Amino acid sequence: MVSLSETTRQKIQSFTSRRIVSTRRLSGGCIADVFRIGLDDGSCCVAKAGSVGRENIDLTIEAEMLQFLGTESKLPVPDVLLATEGLLLIEYIETDGQIDSSAQTHAAELLADLHNQTAPSFGFSRNTLIGPLQQPNPETESWIEFFRDQRLLHMGRVALDRGRLTDEIYDVLERLCGKLEQLLPAQSKPGLVHGDVWDGNLLVRNGRIAAFIDPATYYGDPEIELAFSTLFGTFDQSFFDRYQELRPLEPGFFECRCDLYKLYPLLVHTALFGGSYAATVAATVNKYA
Repeated sequence: MVSLSETTRQKIQSFTSRRIVSTRRLSGGCIADVFRIGLDDGSCCVAKAGSVGRENIDLTIEAEMLQFLGTESKLPVPDVLLATEGLLLIEYIETDGQIDSSAQTHAAELLADLHNQTAPSFGFSRNTLIGPLQQPNPETESWIEFFRDQRLLHMGRVALDRGRLTDEIYDVLERLCGKLEQLLPAQSKPGLVHGDVWDGNLLVRNGRIAAFIDPATYYGDPEIELAFSTLFGTFDQSFFDRYQELRPLEPGFFECRCDLYKLYPLLVHTALFGGSYAATVAATVNKYA
């Protein structure tokens, strides 16, 4: 079992001026090992620590995204306590349940408000991460151009280079990218997105969303966030009913655009895991190309 290294323990104790009395491994840990840290004053925090064999991930990027969301939006996120390249300490948030109907309604309200936060262009002030993978965010005026080049073609190339996507399917993906102007609206307004919304990144307490964690933040068409959430069935109709009361969706989202926008997280998962994700990518690009 992975445990907290002595070097990391010393860093945490030095920063907090407290003695660690307990550590418990938490779920997740795609880019780092995650622990609940109990301190001798009764307080707790969460430590993300890089480990040998993991890709070289700078944990300060996640810290910057959390701090940005915490200051530039009303989205609840954990406070960042300490951020270095190899160690991230954040606030520990108690949870008590699944994403029930009440929590889904609350999530819809929070995300609708987040998506109302706009910017002059798509992208972000810096490149970010989605899981362990680089997510380029050059500021771009056209959503179709940004989605094509910085999401589909970029992540398709990552999956191809890792041997998880075939040349044939990548060629079909390129053909699909050449048709995006026929499939997506010409005008989209940049909206701030969390970027990785699924139930593993939502903390729930008392039927409310206590926090969103593990962001992959940028300004995009908010529909990509909604599509992402359908990949693993994170939300049900109660979420979408409330969201559309606040931000009505244009016709055609569920019929077409949702599939197209799901291609990005599918390519991310293909690059990481291959297997059935690659098959779903192939089916989608062949359908629309």
